[in-house]
Amino acid sequence: MVRLSPDFGREAFALARGCRAVAGVDEVGRGPLAGPVTAAAVILDPDRIPEGLGDSKALSAPRRAALAEDIAEVAEVSIAHASVEEIDALNILAASHLAMSRALAGLPRTPDFALIDGNRLPADLPCPAEAVVKGDALCLSIAAASIVAKVCRDALMVGLAQQHPGYGWDRNAGYPTKDHKEALRNLGPTPHHRRSFAPVRNIL
Repeated sequence: MVRLSPDFGREAFALARGCRAVAGVDEVGRGPLAGPVTAAAVILDPDRIPEGLGDSKALSAPRRAALAEDIAEVAEVSIAHASVEEIDALNILAASHLAMSRALAGLPRTPDFALIDGNRLPADLPCPAEAVVKGDALCLSIAAASIVAKVCRDALMVGLAQQHPGYGWDRNAGYPTKDHKEALRNLGPTPHHRRSFAPVRNIL
């Protein structure tokens, strides 16, 4: 399988059309049984793009952490979440879009254009946008957002793991691994479990 390398082509095209700030947006945490869904928005400086940006899922945890620090030093970054309560009330897709909209709104300046990972655009965006399927493998700005969002959410789940030991969130980030599902059956759900997700709902 050929692994794609993201480039700055879509961003450069938007900048050439007169946009001053182009943001990449991605989210992590749609699949877990516990914890929020987290989104990041990143405006890269075309002259200071960190080396080695790529799909966060293809990078090791230490490499992601180092890149997240590099991105924070040279780019404009915003991170936002949608809570477990919002996921259960809305559904995971709508909650993911809410987190993305919040991340864009939280940037130091409103971008002129946004590149959003996925095949659908969230409502209530503060600027025109394009949906990019597999965007974290194609666009450097989206790749940067995917790294920042994953590092942030993983750290958040490590913190929650200390409050709720036994579920392995420091290792599985809330995803439905075998040990997580076993702990769910043995210990029951926590306030951080998504009650609308079948494995949690079935236990309740």
